[in-house]
Amino acid sequence: MSLTSLGEPLHRLTHAYRSFMRSAVVDAGIGLPITHLRVLKAIWKQERCTAQFIAQRMRRDKAQITRVLNELLGEGLIVKVENPEDRRSQLLRLTPDGESMIDRMQAVETIAMDRMTRHLKPDDVDTFITLANVMADNLQNTAGEARATTTGEPNHAKTGTP
Repeated sequence: MSLTSLGEPLHRLTHAYRSFMRSAVVDAGIGLPITHLRVLKAIWKQERCTAQFIAQRMRRDKAQITRVLNELLGEGLIVKVENPEDRRSQLLRLTPDGESMIDRMQAVETIAMDRMTRHLKPDDVDTFITLANVMADNLQNTAGEARATTTGEPNHAKTGTP
């Protein structure tokens, strides 16, 4: 396979996965948008989770994350608790209903993983995960280089200049 054909299988996989997950979430009766589920998952995974952490991790505007958090608070899926290390921020925690939502989401993700990998050997799945992570890291670590190459602007992330 040539490198020029890498984009198409990646696009197909991403589209198929997102489409499957949207349908499976609806079928499971999970009435939340995917963005809300991703935020819940971030809170579940990160012990000392803040709104700022989620905004950075998801590469979203803090105002958008704040709106999602307010909706999750209203649904009773999360709570805010005082951050003992920084009184200016609050830590986010799942409520029991939020934990139940994570359990339901994990069941959906398990179905998706089983379906995606049903004709693959465990070693093939491990290799795919490793390669996908390396490729993602390569793209994230060179985003500034790509901008400089395509726009002619200097890579400030690399040089440290404004």
